[in-house]
Amino acid sequence: MKNMRIMLMVAVVTFTSVTFQFFSIHVPEAHAFSEQTIQRGATGSDVIELQSRLQYNGYYHGTIDGVYGWSTYWAVRNFQHMFGLDEVDGLVGQKTKDMLRNSTKFYKDFVYKQINEGKKFTHYGGVPLAQQTAPSEQQIQKARQIAEQRKQQREQKYKAQAKEQQAQQNQQAQQKQQEQQKQQAQQNQQEQQKQQAQQNQQEQQKQQAQQNQQAQQKQQAQQNQQAQQKQQAQQNQQEQQKQQAQQNQQAQQKQQAQQNQQEQQKQQAQQNQQAQQKQQAQQNQEAQNKATQNKEQKESTAVNLPGGYSQNDIQLMSNAVYGESRGEPYIGQVAVAAVILNRVNSATFPNTVAGVIFEPRAFTAVADGQIWLTPNEQAKKAVLDAINGFDPTEGAIYYFNPDTATSSWIWGRPQIKRIGKHIFCE
Repeated sequence: MKNMRIMLMVAVVTFTSVTFQFFSIHVPEAHAFSEQTIQRGATGSDVIELQSRLQYNGYYHGTIDGVYGWSTYWAVRNFQHMFGLDEVDGLVGQKTKDMLRNSTKFYKDFVYKQINEGKKFTHYGGVPLAQQTAPSEQQIQKARQIAEQRKQQREQKYKAQAKEQQAQQNQQAQQKQQEQQKQQAQQNQQEQQKQQAQQNQQEQQKQQAQQNQQAQQKQQAQQNQQAQQKQQAQQNQQEQQKQQAQQNQQAQQKQQAQQNQQEQQKQQAQQNQQAQQKQQAQQNQEAQNKATQNKEQKESTAVNLPGGYSQNDIQLMSNAVYGESRGEPYIGQVAVAAVILNRVNSATFPNTVAGVIFEPRAFTAVADGQIWLTPNEQAKKAVLDAINGFDPTEGAIYYFNPDTATSSWIWGRPQIKRIGKHIFCE
């Protein structure tokens, strides 16, 4: 008995499967969705296909009549929710249509034939279409049950797929995150390398700047040292020049001192010579006086001398006039004798004729020895005229020859007149 039931169930299943395969093969599947979005209140072929496909996988159990009512609306939302569509709003757009096409079948000819013939029918998947034409309530429930089982299996499968997909997505996201972290790490490493390179470059630039600054400081120090050396050399040169100038000045002073000393020695020699000459003159005068006295004593002749001057004074003055002014006009010779007498009478000169004539550097004829030349009669006559009061100089006590005078002092004396080559002064 039990075997009979098993054989019967196998026969039913085999028949059902063969029938299903027959109708599946001979009833063509159709894809009639248009491009418009299907929403609640819509009617027509798109709604018929929508209701058929929803019933095929167990989401819609109402009548397939082409009218988008509340039962169709909730079936669409449940389908959208179960298959994880982004928007669960009852609007059948392209994503919902694609999902329905991938998960269901639509036997258009069968459906429209049933509708056109006004027959009651269902469109559950996994149930032969022959059993869904004018089905009994029991057949409907059974088909619904089969469809819902298929629905549950598909949902479980979809959930598993979704879970697996989610896992894959998570894995991909993790991989992507790891990749991003890796890229971020690489970027960070590159950024660090870049920063390190910049720091190295800045450090090199800083070192280069320091080296340049040190080089400039060194160059500046060298320039300063050279300038100091140059300045020191100039100072040394100036110091040497100064020392040389001092040495030259000292040499000049020394030379000048030597010249002065020589001049003094020369003057001293002249003075000594004059003193000697004067002494010799005095000795000569004394000898001459003695000779004259002897002669006068021998001749026993009396001489009348003017002005209280002795014969020796007249002779000495004649020698001086002849030595100083021979060649001058007679009045010039009288003027020379007058100057000698004016000095004898002056408080600033010696008060004797011999003292005046032999005073050092007083008369050129004494210095050069011409005093001892023998005077002529004109010189003696000029002396006697001067002694007798003839003074052409008007009181002069100095005279000089402007052509031969070398002393600047004599030019500072007040001049009285010029007679012959001589200028007579106060």
